[in-house]
Amino acid sequence: DPRGLYVCETGDKRSSLQVHYRMCQNCIEVDAPTISGILVADVVATLFLAVAVYCVTGHDRGHTSRASDKQNLISNELYQ
Repeated sequence: DPRGLYVCETGDKRSSLQVHYRMCQNCIEVDAPTISGILVADVVATLFLAVAVYCVTGHDRGHTSRASDKQNLISNELYQ
């Protein structure tokens, strides 16, 4: 515990210093492995979210006939 009164004496000169230090009891030490773990978890979560969005939005689930598209366009007079 670094709190307290510190005194420095040099010859006939005397100086004192009062130290008030607040200790953090709920603090987490952030070191290189912690930061790298957070970064890896972030990348994995981002990839998982990207795959989930890709699967949910749907990508060509079966091929539709192009003939049906042409028939729809031909029947619509706006595009003729």
